[in-house]
Amino acid sequence: MDVMETIKGILAENLDIAPEQVNEDSTFESLGIDSLDLVALICELEEKCDIDFGDPEGLETIGDLIVYVNGLLAP
Repeated sequence: MDVMETIKGILAENLDIAPEQVNEDSTFESLGIDSLDLVALICELEEKCDIDFGDPEGLETIGDLIVYVNGLLAP
């Protein structure tokens, strides 16, 4: 599963953020993602990736989110 592509799809579908705006260095703030948007993104990721996100701390960039999700997907 390509987590970056999944995130780009969710952001495009739910928040009208163009996929080309999203890269690993993008901060949630720079993309205009507030705390409620982040909760919605996490809920969508849980559903699409079949994971339990838990209570992550320190996620500031898309790259941070990808690393976190990949850690949950690892066997």
